[in-house]
Order: sequence, then structure tokens, then C-alpha cells
Amino acid sequence: MDKKERTVRLPNLVEAWIPIVTMAGLMLYCLNVDGVYVDAHLPLVVSMCVACVIGVLCGHTFQDMLQGMIDRVYNTLEAILILCTVGFLVSSFMAAGTIPAMIYYGLRLLTPKLFLPVGCILCAVTGLACGSSWTTTATVGLAFVGIGAGLGINPALTAGMIISGAYVGDKFSPLSDTTNLAAAVSNTGLFDHVRAMVSTTGPTFLIALILYAILGINVDASAYDPTVAQGIEEAIAANFNLNVLVLIPLIVVIVVCIVKVPALPGIILSVACAIVVSIVFQGGHVWTDGVSIGHIFDLLHYGLSTVETGNEVVDSILGKAGGMDGTMWTINLVLLAVAYGGALERCGCVEKLFGGLKHKLNSPGSLVTATLLTSVFCDATMCDQFLGISVPAPLYADKYDELGLARNTLSRTLEDAGTLWSPMFPWTGCGAYQSAILGMSPFTYFPFAFVNLINPIYAAITVYLGRNIFWADGSYTNILGKTRAGSPAGAPEEAHKIAVAALEERRAKGLAPKIGQ
Repeated sequence: MDKKERTVRLPNLVEAWIPIVTMAGLMLYCLNVDGVYVDAHLPLVVSMCVACVIGVLCGHTFQDMLQGMIDRVYNTLEAILILCTVGFLVSSFMAAGTIPAMIYYGLRLLTPKLFLPVGCILCAVTGLACGSSWTTTATVGLAFVGIGAGLGINPALTAGMIISGAYVGDKFSPLSDTTNLAAAVSNTGLFDHVRAMVSTTGPTFLIALILYAILGINVDASAYDPTVAQGIEEAIAANFNLNVLVLIPLIVVIVVCIVKVPALPGIILSVACAIVVSIVFQGGHVWTDGVSIGHIFDLLHYGLSTVETGNEVVDSILGKAGGMDGTMWTINLVLLAVAYGGALERCGCVEKLFGGLKHKLNSPGSLVTATLLTSVFCDATMCDQFLGISVPAPLYADKYDELGLARNTLSRTLEDAGTLWSPMFPWTGCGAYQSAILGMSPFTYFPFAFVNLINPIYAAITVYLGRNIFWADGSYTNILGKTRAGSPAGAPEEAHKIAVAALEERRAKGLAPKIGQ
């Protein structure tokens, strides 16, 4: 007799909420009650198991659930490989003196009136160079906390400025884990994604700088204590060669971005350049035990451990360069978060909660807004930015195709909310980390993190107005409402055909702007 075919159903509303409530509950308990274990890894493992149980109750086999998790992980493998090499980049940039030089020269530019806008720019540049908002806040961010205190500036305002700059740099950097993840789960090109983000994050960054400049004008300069900045400058100058040539690796990163070198080769090229610069200029500081393949491998794998300055802030900054070993915590979290998202997707929880909404979205404005809100929801309830990016992507991807939108419009939108709002909740992994680094609750610095606060709102409003939209055929409707031709963003071949056909149909009906209009 033939084996009876299994009947698969969507979970009911209660079942769909169970894995999400489990994840949120465990994270809230760990971060705010227990206090012994404060990471997201084990809550993710438990919640993943719960999602698999729900899937089995709904008729899926465990093998089917496992395949769903593996499929999602497979789609992010490039981002994970890049994460491995980002650790190389941070350590090599520290050893070359590139990041210390940026801090040193930046501090020499600062005055009480310029501290907020210039500090925000420096955080953005550092985030771009190292590809990590976390590394930025833990390095130059820590320096600015001390400097801001010496300037007599409201600590919450300083923290908000640091968060704004750090996340701008993180979003624009092709070395960032979330940037690569957003491109990967949207199945678009990395540099197509970065190009799209400029259209929303660029203007909000300028708005934020104007606001910080206005606030800076009203800073009471009489409270300025220059000894904090001087101590950091002296410690860096005593332990690194700071001639301008040590900034060459940063220039290489920028050139790599401009000429669109693929991410992995671009990182390797930047690391090689930084190692050469380090050997040439930092031999008496970093390579005190000599230079050999073993010493280079040790630096790239385990980080910079040969320089101790005696200045607490500078030593804390240098200690954040943990090499590839230092990125394994994040890589583990990415793997578990993406697998959890795959389990939620396969068992039908995501479809149950948001599927009905998706079918009611018939305009770019409503679709982008729904994506933004879903990302924020995932940040807040699943407690992790990787889920804020990876869970909504497969839910809405086909809808972007149906409306003739480019896949980098999707990837941009995922980061506009999923990345930028992740540090705004005290119970999320990002919120807990930034709170520990900056010494205050996210609810305290939230009103002053202007980029994070304004960016999703700007993105939603401009698309609702029919502007700032990337279309499937490569055309772009700018902020003035003019549509110009361009090169199509990366997308799966079949999805691209569907999206272009849908765009032509919508243009024929007057629902989308024609090129030249």
C-alpha cells in the first residue's frame, strides 16, 4: 500500500506567535532578569527548535524544516565568508596605523563647536573603513565619549551622534556584515545595494549633520577640558608612525568601492596593502618581534596584541582589533539567526503573520512602508538585526518583482529599518551591546540618533511621493521626480524577467513613470 501523503497546513495565529514569543521572552529574561548569559545565540537555538516543533505539528517533516534552514544559510554564505575576512581588515588597519591616524588627526580638528558634526563624520569614515558599527562605537566612539565629557556636552547627545555616524559608515561599507547580508537575502549585487542606500542614507546624513551643527553652536565652550583629547593624541603619537601615507589603505577601500571590485577580492587587496604599510612604517611599534609569515598570520587571526600605550581609551580601541578570531561571535550569530529565519519561513509562521498583508500592498509606497515596519517588528520581537533583515526579505521579494521594482530597492529598505533601528531597543543584541559600550540605555540616546531616527521616515515618505525609486529595468526616479535610465541591479534571472514585464505593464497603465518623464 502506498505511503499516505502528509498534509501540510499553515500554523494558526497562536502557533505562529509561539517561536517569536519564545525568542523575545528568552532575550528579555537573559538581558534584564538573569544577567548571567546575555547573548542571543542560545535563545536562537531554543527558538529554532520550537519553530521546528511547530513545523512538524503543521505537517512538515524534520528533514523539510532542516532543508528550509539550510537554504537560508546557503544564501548568506558569501556574507559569512566576507565576515571572516573583515577581522583581517580591522587588525591590519590597526597595525598599519590607519585607524589610529584617523583618530589622531580627527581629534586635532575638534573644537567644542565642531565636535558633534565633525565627530559624526569621523565615526562614519571609521565605520566605512572597518565595516562595523560595533567596532566604530567601541573604538573612536569610546574616544568621543571621553572627549564629549571633557567638552561638557550632554552624554546622550554624544552617544546619539556616535550611533548616527557609526551606522552610516556601516551601511555604506562593502565590508559590513549587514550590508552583505541585505544584498545576499535580496539576491542583488553588493554594490547595487550600496548605490541604492546612498539615495536614502545620504540625505538623512546631511540632515543629521545640520542638526548636530545647530546644536553644536549652542554648546558652552567654557566647560572644555582639552586634556582628554591631548592624552589620546599623545598616546597614539608615541606608539605609531602617523605620516599621511598610513592612510593609503583607507584610500584603497574607497577606490575598491568606486570601481566596484567584488567584496572578497576588495577586502583581500585592502588587507594586503595595510600589511605592507604596517611593515614599512610601523616596524618599530607593531613588529617588535620581527616580521615573518607566522607573525603576519598571528596578527590576522588573533588581532593586534603587541602595542600597549598606557592610555585606557587608546588601549581599549586597539583591543577591539581581534582578527578573524574576533569575528567568530558574529559569524555564529549570523548562522543561527539566518537558520531561525529559515525555520520560521518554512513552518509558515511568517506567511501566517504577514502573508495576508502582502496581498493588500499594491503600490511602491505601501510595500516599502510594510517592509520597514516588518523589519522594525522583527528587530523588536526577535531581538536581532540579522532577523530584521533576513526574515522580511523572502516574504516580500516576489511582491517587489510584481510591482516592477529593483531588488536593490528591497535590500535598501531592509537596511533602512532592520539595521538602523536595531540599536534602539535595550533588549536586542545591538541595543545591549551599544548600551554597554556607551554606558546608557538606548532609550536615552534614541532621540539624538538623528540618522537612525529619520532614515526610515524619509525612505517611506519619498517613495509614497513617487520619488527615490529604483526600477527593475535599471531606471531611477530621483528625489525631484525625474526618471532616468540606468543599469539594472543584480537579481535572479527569472525574477528579473517578471519584474521588467510587470514594470512595462504598469507603465502602460500609467501606474509607473516612463523614462524621461
